[in-house]
Amino acid sequence: MFEAEFWVAIAFILFVATLGYVGAHKRLVSGIDARRDRIKAELEEAARLKAEAQSLLAQYQRKLQEAEREAQAIVESAKGEAERLAAEAEAKMEEFVSRHSKMAETRIAQAEAQALADVRSAAAEAAAAAAETILSRTVKGKAADALLAKGIAEINEKLN
Repeated sequence: MFEAEFWVAIAFILFVATLGYVGAHKRLVSGIDARRDRIKAELEEAARLKAEAQSLLAQYQRKLQEAEREAQAIVESAKGEAERLAAEAEAKMEEFVSRHSKMAETRIAQAEAQALADVRSAAAEAAAAAAETILSRTVKGKAADALLAKGIAEINEKLN
């Protein structure tokens, strides 16, 4: 008499009425609301964390730019210091070379003067010896000795 679909429909209606009587729909709605609130809170937390991360990222990017500028300033300062030190070293080296050149020139001049004095002295001695030899051969006696000594002294004075 009654078909199977009818009894399934009656059972379904009784099942839904029982669930309504027990308050399953309220628990289901409150569970969905709780889950919605939890998801909403998680989304708000995620948005807050995202904003915080973006703020930190911007802060680190500023610090990175500052560090790059500071590094560039340090590099430029080091280059300037190196150039200054190189110029200073070059100036000191030029002064050192100049000073040593002057010292060498002075030594050369002194050596030339000494050599000239030595040549003059040797020439004077040779002239004195030659005069002595010539005079001793041509002039004889006491007068010759006095004349010889006087002539040698004069030659030594004039040549030295």
